[in-house]
Amino acid sequence: MKVLYIVTSYKRSPDDIINPWMVETISRLRGRGVDVTVYTSAWHGQNDHEVDGTTVRRFRYLPSPLEMFSHDKTIPDQIKANKLLLLLVPFYILGGIIGLRRVLRLDKYDLVHVHWPFPLSIFGWFASRWAGAPLINQFYGVELMWVINRMRVFIPFLRWTAGISDLVVAISTYTRNLLKDISPETDVEIVPYGSPVPPPQQFEPLDDSPERTRRVLFVGRLVERKGVEYLVKAMKKLDLPFPVELDIVGGGPEESNLNALVDALDLRGRVHMLGRVDDERLAACYRDCDCFVLPAVIDSRGDTEGLGVVLIEALSYRKPVIASNVGGIVDIVKDGHTGLAVPEKDPAALAEAIARLMTDRELAGNLGNQGYDYVKKMFDWDRLTGQWLELYGRLTGPREENEPAAGAQ
Repeated sequence: MKVLYIVTSYKRSPDDIINPWMVETISRLRGRGVDVTVYTSAWHGQNDHEVDGTTVRRFRYLPSPLEMFSHDKTIPDQIKANKLLLLLVPFYILGGIIGLRRVLRLDKYDLVHVHWPFPLSIFGWFASRWAGAPLINQFYGVELMWVINRMRVFIPFLRWTAGISDLVVAISTYTRNLLKDISPETDVEIVPYGSPVPPPQQFEPLDDSPERTRRVLFVGRLVERKGVEYLVKAMKKLDLPFPVELDIVGGGPEESNLNALVDALDLRGRVHMLGRVDDERLAACYRDCDCFVLPAVIDSRGDTEGLGVVLIEALSYRKPVIASNVGGIVDIVKDGHTGLAVPEKDPAALAEAIARLMTDRELAGNLGNQGYDYVKKMFDWDRLTGQWLELYGRLTGPREENEPAAGAQ
């Protein structure tokens, strides 16, 4: 089976860190006999290439210095920062449509799978009709919130997108509910991100002596909707009989503001801005933390977490998690069972939850273990790959499980 993924961005080189969950999904599908080709825009003139065994077809839409959309920042974030970039949008859309003709001459596809359908369902519609293949549109939540909160004139476009689809998929209950509010008659399947959940293992217990520094961890892009400022403020409110420090892993546009906040609250010795780290150090951060916190908020654009995949990663290390009860996070954090849920934008509630986990080690251990069992069941890659195979087969007809991918030897 050959599937055309239509996406806003994809890895430009083997060491690029864009969309690691999508890279893993494609790898898993390839291992089960599905040959995925990625279709996305050029980045400063970059043409077709192969990365990690996946063919990436890139469409050109302007001279290379102007081909800057989507890979390092989302298109809405780029346009928000520079309104002149709106002038590039018609060229982007036209280039994407024209480029499809070339791509569909090179290969025949059994299925077209669009990620982030606003506005990429336009490409999906053309690809599906020209290839004579079924169309899947997969929503992540962020594109729905952009339209609902800032661009309501495009709500009919989202209804059209749902109507042209042979299958509509959402990554969480939250995203499905947003879509159902827009298009109530649309049937929506839920397929979340996967995460590499290791097999059951014993991690070294952390020392409970009062001298040991307890560690709180945040991992993610430093943008408004992550709510990291409220976690920093929570650190100021902590009053425990042992030292507690916060490690913030990641970079982004809020980094300078967060550094200024850390200095303003005189927390420089207790809050550590680690920036982007390699996989080995990230794993060490997870292993060494006492709890993980995702203080997500609904931001000024109405955007929030579509799922919260970092919570899955933290729970895969059996670490207790604390998170705001917003967006798709509620599919992962079941308060008192798989983690602690707190109101958004509430430093006092965050501080109270952190203190609770730091002082009640039995609760922390139970939440970590129960959370691990939950994500192992619900977000395991093998399970989710099987779900995609079932959905693909529903649209294209039955196939043998061990049927090789096209071109495989």
